[in-house]
Amino acid sequence: MCAQRLLIVDDEDDIREIAQLSMEIGGWEVSCARSGTEGLRMAADHPVDVILLDVMMPDLDGPQTLQRLRSDPKTSRIPVIFLTAKAQIAEQRQLQSLGARGVIAKPFDPMALAGEVTRIIEAAEP
Repeated sequence: MCAQRLLIVDDEDDIREIAQLSMEIGGWEVSCARSGTEGLRMAADHPVDVILLDVMMPDLDGPQTLQRLRSDPKTSRIPVIFLTAKAQIAEQRQLQSLGARGVIAKPFDPMALAGEVTRIIEAAEP
């Protein structure tokens, strides 16, 4: 079985590094982008199985990035999970209403991240 491919889009270096290490330990193949614009380009050029997307970023924020992912036939079906410091239930529901598969609150548990991503993806499958 091939490792699943994940793209992490976050403007914070430390979050990207911790998430990348956590997911690689969990058996994922990981690439990273520093902005929504870079993430859009990478997702279109190198297909991935899942995108972890920060909500608050300069340039394009997470919801704007998700909207553009959904409007491109190359990326429209990639499952997206938001990473956010906004942990209120109402805020999480609003993010999911935009088309995200799930929401993971920051700070996340590095030891549990890969399992959480897998759980969200599997729960959303028909």
